[in-house]
Amino acid sequence: MLRQGIRRCAILAGAASPSIVRSYAATPATRRTAALALQTSVAYRSIARASRSYSSEATATESKNAQNAAAVSNEGQAASEPGDSGYAATGELAKFADLARLGVSRNLLDVIIKDMKYENMTPVQAKTITPALKGTDIVAQAKTGTGKTIAFLLPLLQRMIQEDPSLASRKTARNARSDDIRGIVLSPTRELAEQIAEEARRLTRHTGLVVQSAVGGTRRDAMLRQTQRQGCHLLVATPGRLCDLLQDSSSGIDAPNLAAMVLDEADRMLDVGFEQELADINRCLPSASEKTRQTMLVSATIPNEVIRLARNLVRADDFEFVQTIPEHESLTHDHVPQHLVPLTSWNNVFPALFELIDREIVKSLEDRELSPFKAIVYFNTTALVEMASELGYQRRRAGGLKTPTFAIQSKLSQNSRSKAAEMFRKARSAVLFSSDVTARGMDFPDVTHVIQIDNPRDYESYIHRLGRTARQNKKGEGWLFVPPMAMRAVKKQFRNLPLKLDQTLKSHDAEADPENPPQYHRQVRDLMQSVPRPLLVAAYTSIFGGQREDREALVDDLNTWATTGWGWSEPPTVSHSWARNQGLMHANLNIGDGNQRDGNRYDRNDSFRGRGSRDSDSQQSSDPFTEMGRQARRDGPSSGSRHGYGRRTRDSGHRSGSDRGSSRWGGSRRSS
Repeated sequence: MLRQGIRRCAILAGAASPSIVRSYAATPATRRTAALALQTSVAYRSIARASRSYSSEATATESKNAQNAAAVSNEGQAASEPGDSGYAATGELAKFADLARLGVSRNLLDVIIKDMKYENMTPVQAKTITPALKGTDIVAQAKTGTGKTIAFLLPLLQRMIQEDPSLASRKTARNARSDDIRGIVLSPTRELAEQIAEEARRLTRHTGLVVQSAVGGTRRDAMLRQTQRQGCHLLVATPGRLCDLLQDSSSGIDAPNLAAMVLDEADRMLDVGFEQELADINRCLPSASEKTRQTMLVSATIPNEVIRLARNLVRADDFEFVQTIPEHESLTHDHVPQHLVPLTSWNNVFPALFELIDREIVKSLEDRELSPFKAIVYFNTTALVEMASELGYQRRRAGGLKTPTFAIQSKLSQNSRSKAAEMFRKARSAVLFSSDVTARGMDFPDVTHVIQIDNPRDYESYIHRLGRTARQNKKGEGWLFVPPMAMRAVKKQFRNLPLKLDQTLKSHDAEADPENPPQYHRQVRDLMQSVPRPLLVAAYTSIFGGQREDREALVDDLNTWATTGWGWSEPPTVSHSWARNQGLMHANLNIGDGNQRDGNRYDRNDSFRGRGSRDSDSQQSSDPFTEMGRQARRDGPSSGSRHGYGRRTRDSGHRSGSDRGSSRWGGSRRSS
């Protein structure tokens, strides 16, 4: 009866969109040990029932009634209606000023209230900050763009000050040491880590807390010299770089008094292959018997990998599950128009793209009520980003493009990526060509258009990319350009999204006559003459990594693109081994030695990779984390569909190839 009662309460709580399910394991010590073990199991099952996965099937039954509950990111706080009581409808504190009564340092709150001018908390902040301030571990299911950065930074910083009150004073900054780090925040990408670090520096400006960042792609020695000179209380890092620093005894980086650790975008962190690094990092940190620390794990989804991670890091007898995604909240912004452009060939991609950019720029100039045109154009591979960047640069140089262009992809140094991100962030009107490294968590203000080229690798990638526009309650729109071979997959995968067919661009289906091509096709072909041949070859081969169906038709279409759209006399040459690994020996590929003819060598990593087996649910039924995963899959039928890939690579850290990931077709998209 007790177990049934707890289950029923949790189910009813989840149906009423209550956001926090307190771990029943944290009962008074007077409970018998055997009963406590049973209650712990039941509690985690209850938490699992309250969790829902961020999946495509969930959209089919979503209601528009919860649109107003959506909030913008912490960088641009959404304005909520002030209340007289200071409490939200669900009982959480609603205003930042009210956190003072919970003991939060005035030096932290003054920055938020007086400097940042934030008065009311977003729903995610209201649901997360209060339980996190208790010191219990937190597993929060939250999506990007909802204010979650402040939601986890504020409790983390407060816990550090609570353990050492002297840190609230600015004068203690000079006593900081690199071997006495008190807080760690881990992020899957370099850009997001730098953004979090900058937000943390803003929050700590009136305190003695010293914030440092450690990300791959930057000079390790320079970072170490700065950290050893200035000290560090809070380190924001990518897993690869932090693992490297902690395992190097000569680095001077250590955290014997670690008070709290946050893992942001945990599902993405595991998706790109950081599980081993996270395990190594945990081994380098003080054990629970040496030092009690608070762990906050934030994830948009709760797949098997996240459950396994929580099992290793979260205290099973003292944590709270925080559900910040209301039961019926739409996962895409219903107010964001989403256009689907059917392309008849890859040869039409860049002509249609430039036509759209030109048209929207003119529209924004003619209508002063519209915001200046500012777009992010997403590609699935690094090679395509490089190609687009070169074309954009050459077109602007020739006077055909009236707005600045930038590019962010994994082959760029971290300094170049950070500089491009900052320049695009500050630009009133610009175009950013990007891979998925900017799709999660990055806050670029005033983005009016998100344009996605080809079928995204999975549903969540589409959602996160689209989330870069229409932030802070501003207007925006999404465009998805779909080549013919990908149209069937797009219709199946995105059938529940409000995508509307758009055939207003003349270039989307224009026949490119080699003798008399249409305007934009002629422009693009002329620009192609300035693009290095190896770059074009790399773009050509990279497209095959994500195409599961109609691959021979893809060969024919890309060959037409090369000869008609690039002006080449014949398609790029590929090696026998590459064609064999792709399973395309009998397609119309231009097969040769593949070494130097087109100025490019082909890597075996371009080969088609199979999908590995999914994680098993064979854990004991009493394991609360396994129960959480089972419930997540029941609530979202496709919640585990994008996990369990056979071969993973990193998106950030100290290794290269950061854009690579596994495609949902079962192959690997090579992007570097």
